[in-house]
Amino acid sequence: MSLAVIAAALTVMPAPALAERKVGIIMTGEMDYYQQIHTAFVDVVGGTEGVEFVVQVPSPEPMAWSNAARKLVVIGSEVIVTYGAPATLTVMKETSRIPIVFAGVYDPKSMNMGGKNATGISSKVSLQDLLQKLGSVKPFTKLGVVFNKTEKDTILQVMEIKKMEGSMGFKTSLFDARKKGFSSSIAGIDALLMTTSCAAMCEISEIISFARSNKIPTASTITGGEDRGILMTYVADPEEQGRKAGEMVIRILHGHKLSDIQMQDPSKFTFIVNEGETASMGLSLPAAIKEAATRVIK
Repeated sequence: MSLAVIAAALTVMPAPALAERKVGIIMTGEMDYYQQIHTAFVDVVGGTEGVEFVVQVPSPEPMAWSNAARKLVVIGSEVIVTYGAPATLTVMKETSRIPIVFAGVYDPKSMNMGGKNATGISSKVSLQDLLQKLGSVKPFTKLGVVFNKTEKDTILQVMEIKKMEGSMGFKTSLFDARKKGFSSSIAGIDALLMTTSCAAMCEISEIISFARSNKIPTASTITGGEDRGILMTYVADPEEQGRKAGEMVIRILHGHKLSDIQMQDPSKFTFIVNEGETASMGLSLPAAIKEAATRVIK
């Protein structure tokens, strides 16, 4: 074959496509907080050339989390991003090789998430501060706490709250979101706290309906109920959560070792109060609460 023919053939051969670098993502259910984090994450990483997002949206149950994690491992994810503690802990069980970057995880240090093949940003907030603010709207001595025994981060929150009982003068009643229709069993309380439980958020409408009918003030450590009737919502700022996670992923894609990427604590927080719901219960928001809020729902 002449050089001229070879040269002509080369001019018409398409250039080989760049291999996609898969970034696996687990975003449980239709969780509002995780969706906000994900939006910020995509804003940071979305423009990275050659990156393909593979998003899994499992229901809030152990088997679904496991299946999602295994799929992302099998497809050859270069890094896996997880929102929330259940997804993060599940992926850590499924792989010790693929780097994991998490966001929206309450107190990851207490769950030993740092090191190994995982890093990320904590979403821990001050439960004492939240409960003090709730008590300033309506004092309480019987606090209901909604959690889930299969979600370890919610158990940590329960443990923290139990330690406050003596100093803050209340007793705690626990309601496990694992039980189908658990919201109908809530009773005998005069204030209610929603932990970061994914399962509990699936029944948020029923919980708020109960609270309204019994004039019980509510607080939450995860978004998704503030516009429906939760009186106080206090979370680590989701925009910061997603942005920091995105920056970590970019560093990994650029070849940085995960061991060089330190786990971070949140520096920005969002405090939302629903003044309209408070008024419907015959309560009023102290001026200090309004001033502390980053958003007031009328």
